[in-house]
Amino acid sequence: MPGIVPKRGIWINGQERAGASGKVLDVVNPYNGLTLATVSMASRKDSDEAVASASATFKNVMRNMPAYERAQILRRAAQEIRNGSKELIEIVVGEAGKPIRDATREIGRASTLLELAADYTMVQQGQVIPMDIVESGVNRTGIANRVPVGVIVAIAPSNSPVNLTVNKIGPAFAAGNTVVLKPSDQTPISALWLAAAFKRAGLPDGAFNVIIGEVEEAIEPLVRDPRVRMISITGGVPAGLAVLKAAGIKKVVLELGSSAANVVRADADISAAARSLATSAYLSSGQACISAQRLFVHSSIEKEFTKEFITATEAMKIGDPMDPAVEIGPMVSQVQVQRVLGWIQEAVAAGARVLTGGVAEARTIRPTLLADVPDNVTLAHSEAFSPIAVLQTFTEDDDVIERVNSSVFGLQAGVFTNDLRAAFRFGRDIDAGAIWINDSSRYRQDNYPFGGMKMSGVGREGVQYAIEEMTEWKFLGLKLGPSAGIL
Repeated sequence: MPGIVPKRGIWINGQERAGASGKVLDVVNPYNGLTLATVSMASRKDSDEAVASASATFKNVMRNMPAYERAQILRRAAQEIRNGSKELIEIVVGEAGKPIRDATREIGRASTLLELAADYTMVQQGQVIPMDIVESGVNRTGIANRVPVGVIVAIAPSNSPVNLTVNKIGPAFAAGNTVVLKPSDQTPISALWLAAAFKRAGLPDGAFNVIIGEVEEAIEPLVRDPRVRMISITGGVPAGLAVLKAAGIKKVVLELGSSAANVVRADADISAAARSLATSAYLSSGQACISAQRLFVHSSIEKEFTKEFITATEAMKIGDPMDPAVEIGPMVSQVQVQRVLGWIQEAVAAGARVLTGGVAEARTIRPTLLADVPDNVTLAHSEAFSPIAVLQTFTEDDDVIERVNSSVFGLQAGVFTNDLRAAFRFGRDIDAGAIWINDSSRYRQDNYPFGGMKMSGVGREGVQYAIEEMTEWKFLGLKLGPSAGIL
């Protein structure tokens, strides 16, 4: 019946069920404020059962499942996403507020990623290690294989709830692991959709579990549980530090914050750089860890670049994320809108100039470009995660590289130049996990090593590289005949 809000739960051992905490979470559309669903949240007992289910399924099923079977499951899951793309796109638009044009790209990318994970399932390789490099190694040989770590806790954010979840679970299943997923509180419906899709694709019950709950009651016990052998989190620095503190001795991959730097040299294509960076800074209200936040523009082209950038910015459409023409939808919550307005006001009070934007509109912030931002204000050294960019100028490469690297973050960067020597120099000297030449920091594919330096994180995603993180070397030695003895 119209007006009835669906009741959802958690997913354990192949079934959706009510959480036992007695608490509920309202999932609210950030654009219109309507409640999409109420979710009964997990208790500590639920979290324990999720890990127990994942552990048993790993030991009894997944670690011994042939590679071709894992690949088939991943391909069927990819097809499930393609078949259900219309519904899943609408879920992402509703719970994340992501413009439908971006949500459509996200869902397409997720299915492609699962196909890629299926491919890598089939090409995992080990090593034959010669042991006769010393006298005692004669008549001995060794085989080294990568084996799955076991139970992985995956903690996913709200800004790309499907793709950033699939970035974790696809490689995990490809390697033979099991997963307990903790989605963002803003976007649990898409996580439950994925769990059901993988079940239809033939993933064994218990291999994929979804826990929605409060940190102390349901999430921290997952991270601390000794049966969990790895944590993979995409989130902010405070969440990453909390995971490191609680995890103990287990593998951890942290994809954390950024204040992505983009450099435009005097020899760059100014118009192309301005259009690319406007999109990079403001698409989906700038809610991506690799959105262009710090813009370093050579002083000789500052005026031309700024004019082109503002023209491109002010042409972007803000509004209802279900409108295919809209590029900028709502921020994920009004709390975040007020946070960002406060940061802008702080910067302006300290002497910054607003070149465009700077005000709230349609449950977001109108795309904002600031100049003359002092180094001591929050916006100068923190991740904005919003439609804000800060313009700075430079004259010498040495100086701008030092200023780019002055940030505590180092996830991705962009450099616009037509000088090949300069391109390689910036690629070598910028402290970031990835640098794009003649493209912005916002571009990402799922087949290269993605991850940060410094406070931006530890470890790498990208299918092949995530599989490496989610496996560990195991050595088997064989004595085939008489040898000199034991070293």
